[in-house]
Amino acid sequence: MVCPCCGNAQIVKARLSGLLKPDWVIPFKLDKEVAVSALKKFCHGKRLLPSSFKEEKRVESVQSLYLPFWLFDAKARGHIRYRATRVNSWSDSRFHYTKTEYYSVVRDGVLDFEKIPVDGSDKMDDAYMDAIEPFEYADLKDFNTAFLAGHTAEKFDVNVEQSKERASGRIKTSVEDQFKRSVTGYTSVKTENSNVNIEGSKVHYSLFPVWVLNTLHKGKSYVFMMNGQTGRLAGRLPTDRGKCWKYRGLIAGIFGAVLARCRCTVAFHRLVPSRHVCRRLGAGAAGRVWHRPRLDTRHGHGAPENPRVRIRGARQP
Repeated sequence: MVCPCCGNAQIVKARLSGLLKPDWVIPFKLDKEVAVSALKKFCHGKRLLPSSFKEEKRVESVQSLYLPFWLFDAKARGHIRYRATRVNSWSDSRFHYTKTEYYSVVRDGVLDFEKIPVDGSDKMDDAYMDAIEPFEYADLKDFNTAFLAGHTAEKFDVNVEQSKERASGRIKTSVEDQFKRSVTGYTSVKTENSNVNIEGSKVHYSLFPVWVLNTLHKGKSYVFMMNGQTGRLAGRLPTDRGKCWKYRGLIAGIFGAVLARCRCTVAFHRLVPSRHVCRRLGAGAAGRVWHRPRLDTRHGHGAPENPRVRIRGARQP
């Protein structure tokens, strides 16, 4: 709570007792001057920013907040199947060739997650909260009201059950990203089926430091938030429509000048019978040949499902 007389934050222990008392807190590392300087730096170099916004540099208010976060520990079991291709191309004196191999790749495993953050304040935009992450957990301290002196502490208004869905979504996305990174050596990879089960989540209630800066431009308020530990800042800036049209016209003019000087030639290659390929593979079809190759079906952690090769031949112009 904020004192109406002096504006300093007042710590009310009753609000932070029992179930509302946080387990951990990350103390502020950066002060108000750093936050204001970070906003100026954030605006620097933005070509479409109104000149008046830069000149005014008006910051209506700067407030330090301890915001509530739920930290989830969980185990995720994932089973994901991908459709992958490997494409090779080559040419001889008469033809261009393209060979495509198709694979079914499977990834299966278990990942443990610790301290997946989900903000517990309905007043705060989730996009802002995600943008100023991550917080460094090395600075986590056991909660003590002394850390809150001089700052405003918000209590959660989004409970654990309401936050679980968002935490599960973040965990699932992380599992899918980690698994897909291990599918390498292919030309293309597409997810066919994804099954991620989350087990045994444990939750901790914590307070994280955030600077909130409010600016006013032409009667409209613009809010910026900065991580009070790392200095990462996020916000939405106004745009000068006149400058937008100016740059659009400039780009269109350059593009038009380039097109005027270029002569575009489109060559259409007709698929013709490739007798050499047909004889070698023992196929009667011409120009497009399908066959079951002798391939090593073990590749990484996945095996080809109905492996096949596609070869196309086209006469060179």
